[in-house]
Amino acid sequence: MSKTFLALCAPLTLASVALAETTPPEAPSAPATGETVELEPFTVFSSRVALQEPSATFAAPVSALRFEPQVDVQARNFAEGQADVTIRGGTFENTGFSVGALPIYDPQTGHYSAELPVSPYLLGAPEIRTGTAQAAAGFNATAGGVAYGWRPIRTGGAVSVGGGDNNLARGEAYVGVVAPEKLGSLTVGADVSFAHSQGSGPRSGADHDFNRYNGRVQFVSETSQTDFFAGYQSKNFGWPNMYGARPTTPLRPEVERLQTKLFLVNHRVELGTEGDYVQAGAYYRGHRDHYSIPDLIVVPGRFDTYHQTLVRGAAFDGRQTLIPGTALRYGGGVASDNIDSDTLIFGPYSRRTQGYGLLAAEQTIELGETRDLVITAGARVDDSNRSDSETSPLASIELRETRGVLRRAYLSYAETTQLPTYQALNASATSGLFRGDPNLRRATAANTELGAELALGAWTVQAAVFYREDRDLLDYVFDPTNVGSARRAVNVDVDTYGFETFARRSWSRIDVMAGYTYLEKRDSYTRPDLASFYALNFAQHRFTFATIARLGGGFELRVDNELRRQADNPLRQEGRDNVDTALGLFYHVPGVKGLVLNAQVDNLWDTAFQDVPLTPHTPRTWSVGATYVW
Repeated sequence: MSKTFLALCAPLTLASVALAETTPPEAPSAPATGETVELEPFTVFSSRVALQEPSATFAAPVSALRFEPQVDVQARNFAEGQADVTIRGGTFENTGFSVGALPIYDPQTGHYSAELPVSPYLLGAPEIRTGTAQAAAGFNATAGGVAYGWRPIRTGGAVSVGGGDNNLARGEAYVGVVAPEKLGSLTVGADVSFAHSQGSGPRSGADHDFNRYNGRVQFVSETSQTDFFAGYQSKNFGWPNMYGARPTTPLRPEVERLQTKLFLVNHRVELGTEGDYVQAGAYYRGHRDHYSIPDLIVVPGRFDTYHQTLVRGAAFDGRQTLIPGTALRYGGGVASDNIDSDTLIFGPYSRRTQGYGLLAAEQTIELGETRDLVITAGARVDDSNRSDSETSPLASIELRETRGVLRRAYLSYAETTQLPTYQALNASATSGLFRGDPNLRRATAANTELGAELALGAWTVQAAVFYREDRDLLDYVFDPTNVGSARRAVNVDVDTYGFETFARRSWSRIDVMAGYTYLEKRDSYTRPDLASFYALNFAQHRFTFATIARLGGGFELRVDNELRRQADNPLRQEGRDNVDTALGLFYHVPGVKGLVLNAQVDNLWDTAFQDVPLTPHTPRTWSVGATYVW
């Protein structure tokens, strides 16, 4: 497997070395001196991956996570259709998402947590939170979280169009305007974005039709930013055996029709130069899901289900220096949700309210002109009108350096907690493809982590080892020996330990980014006749390697690679190993400032690896397009 991967990547690596120079430039993305074509700044949604957009549709917040070293995206069809986002071997259920101060979630199932109807043009790069960072700022997610900030509006815009195989047609338009006159001390801006994508898909019954509409008004001062946002998206798509697969069932198209709306306000104020700030916000999220297996619909309501969830939430967080060297970190929030469903009616309740609060002290001890020791200790409380409260401690000790090789070293411990979703609580315990349990308990996790960040010449390197104890984790188990078996929600105990690292370097002609994650798990609930569908579907070894090569003459090559060895699982049909490559060639047109032509391909080697057991893989897809930025 490793020899195959090296053979595939060797030509690119050799080309990268040939293009590289020994002295890094002041700006990593600047073109080499003497080029006749000046490259326009590339639209970057994440600096840790090479390709910013997929080949099969328009970009969504999840797009930048496909090759993110700290995130594993397990897709059905393409990631922007339906994908489970996992962190450090967790599941789609215990990964959280935040925008600004607001943790945003789907109470029906974690399958839909990544349904954020927001264009990446409006957002900053995703931040992956684990350990104490997740415990301090996350909510209702025990493994980790993905956090986005709001990008400042500028006057300008972008239009992109594209097409490809499987009758793909896609396009997006983004326009931002900043008022020339201030409103008192505030600069006022507004932006809008519209996107559409449709195609017949690489398999029978795999067509899609997506639409997204965004609008935002922003007020900015020297120390604050306030964003008012409204977004809506509709997604109609299908995939054979998307959810309902069994080891012996034939491939049947399954169809989802999703509608998601999100309204929110977020306000952030920077308080001085010591890193102090406060931010707060509120949101309303509505999500509709109509799921069906057309071939099996015999009577209304069977294999044809409807769900609607509503979430209303508010949250705040901040940091405040009390006296020199001593600061207080704080936060809190409340979320109220409910579900209306024609099938999830067997559980103990269909609406609930959750709240949480955090308080932690941070003490900084100066050890020299360039070295500080930061000690943090605190706790958070999670409560609900449907369960007992849970108090979770967090603590860390961190060494910070501004010079030398070692820039940061830390040891941390944090506990997090989570309530089960309605899909697990309210589904029938005796029938259906996903069977529930009304007695599921609150999940808890304890994470211990040791990590460091290094500056090795022009290289930046970060690494961590961690150990997580999940107790009463929500998983779905499956009997692979029983043809009529269905997935069943259960509380389980799993221990996860692992190591992850990421390194980056930029030359004038090339950027190189590499990541590696090793995971191992211990459990006591699986056996030959009882397999784990999600918690034990993880990569034991996962290596990512991305390059951005500025070839000259206006050409740019962007490549993302992933090599993985999946943990052994009796449900898996297409092997444990996979090499996944996404490649894009971009041409910055001379004489037309801002115009870029592109050709992209996903799954370059057309491998048959199943991201989700029993769900068919996505074949190779390609597209061509053009983007004009002003």
